[in-house]
Amino acid sequence: MKRKAYLAALVMCMALAVNGCGSDKETSTGSDNTATEQQTTEDANTEDTAVSYTDSTGATRLVSVDNVEKYITIAEYKGITLDNSVQEVTDEDIDNRVSENLKDKSVEVTDENATVQNGDTATINFVGTKDGEAFEGGTGNNYDLVIGSGTMIPGFEEGIVGMKKGETKDVPVTFPESYRSTELAGQDAVFQITVQSFKRPPELTDDWVAENTDYKTIDEYKASVRTQLEQEAQDQADSSLRSTAWTTIFTNSEVMEYPEKDVEEAAKTFRKQAEAYAKQGNMELKDFVESQGVSMDDFEAQCQQYAQAKVKQDLIIQGIMDAEGMTLEDDESLAIQNQLVEQYASGDLATLIDTYGQVAVDESIGLMRVQDFIIANANYDQTVAGDASAEADAAAADADGQSADSEDTAADTTADNQAGQDTNTEN
Repeated sequence: MKRKAYLAALVMCMALAVNGCGSDKETSTGSDNTATEQQTTEDANTEDTAVSYTDSTGATRLVSVDNVEKYITIAEYKGITLDNSVQEVTDEDIDNRVSENLKDKSVEVTDENATVQNGDTATINFVGTKDGEAFEGGTGNNYDLVIGSGTMIPGFEEGIVGMKKGETKDVPVTFPESYRSTELAGQDAVFQITVQSFKRPPELTDDWVAENTDYKTIDEYKASVRTQLEQEAQDQADSSLRSTAWTTIFTNSEVMEYPEKDVEEAAKTFRKQAEAYAKQGNMELKDFVESQGVSMDDFEAQCQQYAQAKVKQDLIIQGIMDAEGMTLEDDESLAIQNQLVEQYASGDLATLIDTYGQVAVDESIGLMRVQDFIIANANYDQTVAGDASAEADAAAADADGQSADSEDTAADTTADNQAGQDTNTEN
């Protein structure tokens, strides 16, 4: 797990809510979580340690206090202006998706006389040298490279075009002046490249479509791709709309005082989750935290930061629900619960609660309920398509600055692939 990756995985109260708000699972709570982080959280398989609150009637609440207005000034949430435009799907979008699909169906070229072409995926070994000496990051083995993708520095991919399987060739290159390694920037080098194998996308024909898809002709296939892309665009727009609706209110609301009990419980939950991850690695908490490149002082600060962001979220949700006469037990909330059960637990409420915890489920229902209300009472500005996504991203980034200091991470690459990536373009 990369530095601070555990922080993202630990935002339990937000993970389910984020993923419940759109099929593309985009951020919608002011905390930058991903589907990968959600899965990581599930893998921790820890018990739900968060505290549930109820009022005098036994109704579930997200905060321990009854008078939410004493603690937070909630931004105006009725009549805000949102953009619900949907990105147009172009013929170029369709062609690009078809090309991606064909690339996924690439087959190895076995003709011994065939040579590598642009668009092929070549599996290569390479060793880079400067002045006859190998340099750090210039060696890769079993590296898959799409020729013509522009992944490598200029001249590298071009040098592979025309090579045959099993062929070894010295390819001279010049590193860009702006290359990130000052020792290599502007320098001449030579890469000895061996093509182990290469594969090629099939040609798009009616026969290929009939054999590999549920359609019979290219036109039918492209029409299906258009439908898929239009649905994805609609899902993206819906997710961006929900994200913008929430982050607008979250960012512009002001906490006057944090309920001490709620903050303590949230920080405790954060810490217990960290302890659970440490236990998975047979480590003490201190050793685990420091293994992530974080000091214990920083960790304690992050506990507090997370707790305050979580409590702010819950205060806003509960305040709006109180003002609008909503509860977590009314028909609309139960409908959202059923939606989450179907989406994440195959129709089993007990599994949903066991996986995420009752508090996380309640918070997710409350968040989605409030988002629905904000959206239903908003004004809409049909601006240029795509603005909704940009606005949501900006708002989420603002809100994220007030929440846990988490980082998006991907699975670690192998040493060989990392070495190959180190010869990447100017970035």
